[in-house]
Amino acid sequence: ASIRLECGSSSLLVRTSKFNLLKNLFVLKVHSKKNSLLLFNIFLINMNNIKTSFSIKDLENLTGIKAHTIRIWEKRYHLLEPERTDTNIRTYSLDNLQKLLNVSYLNKNGYKISKIASLKKEEIPNIVNNLSKENDIQNPAINDFKLAMLNFDQFRFYEIYNNLSKDKSFTEIFYEIFIPLLTEIGMLWQTDIINPAQEHFLTTFIRQKILVNTELLQAKLKSTYNKSFVLYLPDNEIHELGLMFVNYVLVSKGYQSIYLGQSVPIENLKVLTNFNKEVIFISYFTIKPEKDDLFAYIEEFQNKILSNSNTKFWILGKMLEHLDPKKLPKNISTFKSIDELVKKI
Repeated sequence: ASIRLECGSSSLLVRTSKFNLLKNLFVLKVHSKKNSLLLFNIFLINMNNIKTSFSIKDLENLTGIKAHTIRIWEKRYHLLEPERTDTNIRTYSLDNLQKLLNVSYLNKNGYKISKIASLKKEEIPNIVNNLSKENDIQNPAINDFKLAMLNFDQFRFYEIYNNLSKDKSFTEIFYEIFIPLLTEIGMLWQTDIINPAQEHFLTTFIRQKILVNTELLQAKLKSTYNKSFVLYLPDNEIHELGLMFVNYVLVSKGYQSIYLGQSVPIENLKVLTNFNKEVIFISYFTIKPEKDDLFAYIEEFQNKILSNSNTKFWILGKMLEHLDPKKLPKNISTFKSIDELVKKI
């Protein structure tokens, strides 16, 4: 297993015998010569559960480069050095994946594969970093985050984020990096390239960043509007990152945003209908309500919550593809994206 010891900005990665744990957080108390107490975060990773060997199909899904093209590049330009199983099947290391992600980035930015193949190994990431400052085709931080996720590397996550935050606002990072990253991760999970633990590791990190940045704003701003927003997820809906970011945007604009979080029954919302002169409820339908329950849910919401003329209901999420917006009441609006909703605020 790997143990990462962290104290302030210092970090030490220690290899130990393997544990039967995927990851745990411990606090280790160590006394120095001056008897001062140092607190270290210990991050345990069961190396058996981390995917460090990839098939050529995995590389195709992770990089977007067709397996046929990877084979040609490998044979003609010796870009990668895969190992072979006893049955002569190619397997690729994490280093191979990282190199191919960088090669893909350069190729999308106009570099011919023959030119890339002539570069020294250490030159490739340097050129990628320089290019990323000049254009926005795809920020290499997306690939860096994917690699950190695959290796459960907490320290690397913070390092990438801190570097991004030197030049970008949190809103820019969310739109330019986190949204496309989450889109890719969703597909990787769907195609069984990553496991749920890796997805949760990534989303937990993003959740933390949304919470921290929202709290920083809440400590400074005071709402002066006669309008309140109530953000919640319906019963059994747990996918809240998008809604959390909407909450961040509302707070940044000075609105009163009441964030209720996951799995809130409609009955519990009644108390908020007269909270302000105008109350807008916002929800994110990712997997709930299910397709067959959508109209019944909206009808119940309409009858119990929207009976007051001062209330409205705004909805986002994948389940909206099963709704016809034209058939909805005037006080219910649907949005195809977070950006579309934000523009209406």
